[in-house]
Amino acid sequence: MTETEAQVNPQLSGEEEKDSNINEDHHTTDAQNPSDGSGSDSDSESEDEAQSKAQIEALETALGSNSSDYDSHVQYIKILRKLGDLEKLRQAREAMSALFPLTPDMWQEWAKDEITSFGEDAFPAVQKLYERGVSDYLSVALWYDYLNFVQEYDSVVRECSAAGISKARNLFERALTAAGLHVAEGHKIWELYREFEQAIFLTIEETDSGSKEKQIQRIRNLFHRQLSVPLVEHKPTLRAYRAWEANNGSSIDVNSSELDGLSSHVVSVYQKAVEMLNARVHLEEQISKKEAGSEKLQEFMTYLKFEHSSGDPARIQILYERAIAEFPISSDLWLDYTQYLDKTFKTARIVRDAYYRATRNCPWVGELWVRYLLSVERGHGSEEELATVFEKSLQCTFTSFDEYLNIYLTRVDGLRRRVSTSTEVKDGVNYSVIRDIFQRASDYLSPHLKNTQTFLRMHSYWARLELKLGKDLIAARGVWESLLKISGSMLETWQCYIAMEIDMGQINEARSLYKRCYSKRFPGIGSEDICHSWVHFEREYGSLEEFDIAVQKVTPRLQELQLFRLQQEGKISVLATDEKENSSRKNSREKRKPTASSIDEQSPTKRRKDTVQDLKTIKENDKDQVKNSVKVSGSTESHLRTAENVSKETKDASSKKSVPFDDQCTAFVSNLSLQATENDLRNFFADVGGVVAIRILKDKFTKKSRGLAYVDFSDDAHLASALEKNKQIFLGKKLSILKSDPQQGRKKTVAGRSLSTKHEKFDSHEASRVRGESSRPQSGSSRNGEGIQLKGTNTFAVPRNVRPLGRSSSKPQSEGATERGDEIPKSNDEFRKMFLKE
Repeated sequence: MTETEAQVNPQLSGEEEKDSNINEDHHTTDAQNPSDGSGSDSDSESEDEAQSKAQIEALETALGSNSSDYDSHVQYIKILRKLGDLEKLRQAREAMSALFPLTPDMWQEWAKDEITSFGEDAFPAVQKLYERGVSDYLSVALWYDYLNFVQEYDSVVRECSAAGISKARNLFERALTAAGLHVAEGHKIWELYREFEQAIFLTIEETDSGSKEKQIQRIRNLFHRQLSVPLVEHKPTLRAYRAWEANNGSSIDVNSSELDGLSSHVVSVYQKAVEMLNARVHLEEQISKKEAGSEKLQEFMTYLKFEHSSGDPARIQILYERAIAEFPISSDLWLDYTQYLDKTFKTARIVRDAYYRATRNCPWVGELWVRYLLSVERGHGSEEELATVFEKSLQCTFTSFDEYLNIYLTRVDGLRRRVSTSTEVKDGVNYSVIRDIFQRASDYLSPHLKNTQTFLRMHSYWARLELKLGKDLIAARGVWESLLKISGSMLETWQCYIAMEIDMGQINEARSLYKRCYSKRFPGIGSEDICHSWVHFEREYGSLEEFDIAVQKVTPRLQELQLFRLQQEGKISVLATDEKENSSRKNSREKRKPTASSIDEQSPTKRRKDTVQDLKTIKENDKDQVKNSVKVSGSTESHLRTAENVSKETKDASSKKSVPFDDQCTAFVSNLSLQATENDLRNFFADVGGVVAIRILKDKFTKKSRGLAYVDFSDDAHLASALEKNKQIFLGKKLSILKSDPQQGRKKTVAGRSLSTKHEKFDSHEASRVRGESSRPQSGSSRNGEGIQLKGTNTFAVPRNVRPLGRSSSKPQSEGATERGDEIPKSNDEFRKMFLKE
């Protein structure tokens, strides 16, 4: 509900209360000032009229901006009816009826207003209103009013002419078909029908015994028909029948038991109807007790399940109509009802009418529109009717774009069947209509369904019809070429296009497609698959020279892909190894962290052995560090590098001093979703291609993404294409994609200190990790035992010729130093031999 409606509705809901308050005020004023009573009434009426006009203007504005607002239509009609503006009211009702089905109460009010204003002159218009009303929903009350209206205002029926009687009987039979099986209210139609026939009996002259006897038999048949139907007023109907028979000369004793004197046929059908009624009484009570809501709908579904078990189509249909009158916008109920009609009646007109009503009540359900189109086609509807239903469906709003696609394809299916089975052009149906619908579907759905299998299937279907019905190979190729512009990053698109060319025997065209797509990058192993597919294609269809050319082109591409895959696996392995080693070193340091007491408790021999073992471990780790940094599996292909060569190259590269990335072909991505992974970014740039490496910046301590990343490309052309994706939405965030400028990331001098930018620090660190370099912390002693520097308070092992921290070298030794046993200092070599001695 709009803001305007929210303002209007409270005013409308309180109209009666306001009217009563105004009347009370008027009475009070009249009692106090009798002379001023008429003036107060006129002022109040003018205020009400002004308020109603303001409400009408507000509602007209609301409907002008949103004509599909159901509540605004209802309130607008209610206010216009109160003001009595019949012409404007009629227009408002017509406008609402064009969009929504009206309720039975609204149809009754409309008919009543027309009759009150124009009397018998409005009979044709009012009769059309009743016809429209009874076709929207099942309503016994509306049928009852309609039958009374015809008897009262139709001069032909009122005069009881033969034509009038026939017209009335036809209308009564229609009413019985529509509502005569309504268990709770159907007896009203039967009783009104009998009253009409009894009134005709009274108009027959006494001398015309033949006509009288014929009319008596007609009334008797009506009683028998009603007694065979399970209705709630079953016993009163039986009593009325016995009384009527007694009045018309029958030997039935009114005071006897109910079934005495009746024919065996009547007794049999009556007892069967009573049994059927008793089986349904409980279900009827459950429905009547529940208020409108999910519980009542569930009771209807239980009732329907029971009727389905009995297998009476007419009774099942009546119950569906009753449920729909209570729940007109339940899409599940409409789907269930129309599916039952499709199975039971199939091509009957009643099925198409049901779908027409279903789509008016639930226009947002694409499945109903699809079934509607199929129903019209089964009923051999005209091309004009099919086109009308199709165009109406496209004006609705569905929950998914797949529903739109389903409607487009259903329409194409119907046209294909007509074109295929007809040798002549009928109703303007030819293949150009199919092509137009396909083009409309592609234009509308391409922004939403590109790179999906459903969109690919639609174009594949289109291309086949261009060949089969359109007899145009160039047009079929045009379909695929247009799809390549939309979904060219999908491997399946190229494969289907190539398959069509091979099926048509166009080997050269298929070969040219392979040459166009073998160097593209597809998700997963798609790039390798297309390369192998080309080789297999040439093996089956090409000459030796063409086979050699394919192998020559494919081999370096496969090598490039394999190397790239190994690099990616190496990066993952290095990262996992670094994290594992960092964790293990941290745990090891925590476990082996020496304390003063533990160092004092260790024996000198134990300390010497541990120190020697540590030195050996460090040297072994240095030797194996590069070898274990990247784990690659050997390739079985003879034309690819072996794992040993890759390991050797990685080892050589890691032995050199690491250099930061130069960022010559790198895009800097910011405002990145924190949940984005490297695979997500790789898929995002899949249509661009040329991605060499992706580096997502992570927090040093939490290891979580910082929303920044660098994407390296193979050349400037791919980088330029990637920069065009700037400001696109990715995982719910608008990306900022700029070219990375290395010059801005160099060291800057700030207050006499050389500072490196965060970007350069990240590049240097990342380069060292990718190239297999280790960032181990230095041990307490160097690998060659030289340049030892010990820190801390534990200096028991410091050589005497190494001055402790904080002691000046110019400080003179005490004179008594030579008199002590440790006065002569040992050299470094002597100390090392003593320390490492077994």
